[in-house]
Amino acid sequence: MTDDGRVLIAGGGPTGMASALFLTALGVPVVLFERGAAPHSDPRAATYHPPSLEMLEASGVTADLQEQGIIARTWQWRDRREGVIAEFDLALLSDITRFPYRLQCEQHKLVAMMQKRVAASPLAEIRQDCEVMDVNQDASGVTVALREAGRETTVRGGWLIGADGGRSVVRKSQGIDFSGFTWPERFLVITTSFDFEPLGFAFSSYTMDPVEWTATFKIPGEDGRGLWRCVFPTNPQEPEATLLDFARAADRLAGLVPETRNAQIVHTNLYAVHQRVAARYRSGRVLLAGDAAHVNNPLGGMGLNFGLHDAHNLAAKLAEVWRGRAAPELLDRYDRQRRAVAERYLQAQTIANKQTLEEKDEAKRVERQEDMRRTAADPARARAYLLRTAMFEGLRAAAAID
Repeated sequence: MTDDGRVLIAGGGPTGMASALFLTALGVPVVLFERGAAPHSDPRAATYHPPSLEMLEASGVTADLQEQGIIARTWQWRDRREGVIAEFDLALLSDITRFPYRLQCEQHKLVAMMQKRVAASPLAEIRQDCEVMDVNQDASGVTVALREAGRETTVRGGWLIGADGGRSVVRKSQGIDFSGFTWPERFLVITTSFDFEPLGFAFSSYTMDPVEWTATFKIPGEDGRGLWRCVFPTNPQEPEATLLDFARAADRLAGLVPETRNAQIVHTNLYAVHQRVAARYRSGRVLLAGDAAHVNNPLGGMGLNFGLHDAHNLAAKLAEVWRGRAAPELLDRYDRQRRAVAERYLQAQTIANKQTLEEKDEAKRVERQEDMRRTAADPARARAYLLRTAMFEGLRAAAAID
């Protein structure tokens, strides 16, 4: 195999590493470039939906996630004053999946699980401290200009997957538009050792409020004893230092749950939130996946999973093209399938989740809550709702696109 036959992957996050994992399992050689010299461990995504667990099962990663993660069979919509509005039980989907639950485990642990397997493959090379600077392609391959450990070099391969995040150099190198918008408020994540479960919170809960909604979910933490992450909106005018201050964070938590007044604050993190989709996912021999192709708010835990689904879909098609069993035009189907559902499902659902949480019109908020109660109480409606929110509906819609 010449160097030209390798698939190059920009980005060693979940989507890039999953692409390498799926491709090497299909016998395709890869070289992965990761800009960071060491893995990220700051608070990021941590929720895995049933289809993602199915896709990762054959590699053994799902078993590792089950061992290290937290199983959340139910999740809740709550109101800041009234408490639980509706609780949904993923056991309703037991007939279609072996994993009728959400599994919660920090993103950096998932990446480490996948990287261990990719690194063990004779078909894979992982190069860290290696930043993509530019991309050029011709009829037979792709040449990537790199800055690796402070020196400049180039690498050539047959195809390039851009999984290098929302500011993707790969996407920009191809002149691909990334239209959409940025929410005016940043999201604040407060990580605390306080245990919300005895107060009736499910391991994954969304609390409505017209002023300060909150999403709360439990993660294992580094010692496995469990931590809770709480996501809040912020005032765009409030200084970053104030927002990140632990005392201010403690006040926010106490406003949500007074019992947290003396709770330990472990970490605070602030980030901008976008809703964008790339105009196309394929440009000749260059393909986009994950945040390089789409970004969204984290409410519903869909972004990480959507990137994994991109990687799974793309790897299957690219392996067929790489082996000569399909024409390169098969990759246009990847573009049609994944981009369509990013717009119709990922963007629509995450935007709707945020709008539901922050609804300021009292009559509309009451109406939404009554509809949630009716949905949760009706098994048929609850099942349909779970098929959408657990991402099965979007996957089925993608598969139907020719």
